[in-house]
Amino acid sequence: MVCVPESADPDEVFPAGSDHDPHIPTPVELPLDGPEEMSDDVDLTTAIIRFIITGAGSAVLDFGLTMILQYGLGWDPAYSKALGFVLGTTTAYLINRRWTFRAEPSAARFVAVMLLYLATFAVQVGIYAALEHVWTSDNKLMSLLSFVIAQGTATVINFVVQRAVIFKLK
Repeated sequence: MVCVPESADPDEVFPAGSDHDPHIPTPVELPLDGPEEMSDDVDLTTAIIRFIITGAGSAVLDFGLTMILQYGLGWDPAYSKALGFVLGTTTAYLINRRWTFRAEPSAARFVAVMLLYLATFAVQVGIYAALEHVWTSDNKLMSLLSFVIAQGTATVINFVVQRAVIFKLK
């Protein structure tokens, strides 16, 4: 696509003999993210801080839904955690792609993140369910500890793989 200022004279931009009709307006390309272009180079410290902020907010959504389903509606811990995980990780992906890693949308990245989330889904739900069965009491404090251990493990895996592999894809 050719980007031409709206005020440009079409006869100067497209000289006689070119295959563009000067009477048809030329499309103007607009930046995706306002005046600031998206960039893949976010320094490590900024990425970690943004990832933690995003992860904390997403974890609140995850944990809240998990507790509502498990204790409020009496669902099995594994099913409760599974739905909480889906809500939390979907939110985290949407925010992290755009804010933490400043990455353009990409089918390859999307597929890679979904595969990573599938792996960390198994890790996180497995750890949470196993700990809930080890600590057999119906104790919300132990559920919080199970959640923190499972979430922490998945968070470390997610950050390392996303930073080192997924958001390095061009």
